[in-house]
Amino acid sequence: MSEVPELHFTVRWPDGSLERCYSPSHTVRDYLAPGETYPLPDFLRRTTSALEHASDRVRGRYGFACSSAAQQLEAIERSAAAFDEHDDAQVTVLGFDE
Repeated sequence: MSEVPELHFTVRWPDGSLERCYSPSHTVRDYLAPGETYPLPDFLRRTTSALEHASDRVRGRYGFACSSAAQQLEAIERSAAAFDEHDDAQVTVLGFDE
C-alpha cells in the first residue's frame, strides 16, 4: 500500500505566533496559498473544507477517516478561538512543507 501524501503548512496567527499544521493530503493546496493572508472566518472555512476533503480522500483509499486531520482541525479551531473578539483578525499562510 502506498503512503499517504502528507503535507504540513505553517500559519501565522494575528498575534504573530506560528503554528505548523498537518494535512494527510496535498489537496490543502487547493484551499490555501503560500503568502496569502485570510480573514479569520475565511481561513476557518478553507481549512475546514481542506481537512475534511483530505480526510475523505484517506477514507476512500484506506476505508477509514483520518483522525489526525480531525485533530488538526480541532487544534486550529482552538487557536482561532483566541481571536474571536477581533473583527479584523487575519491569518497568513507562510508556506508548505512536504
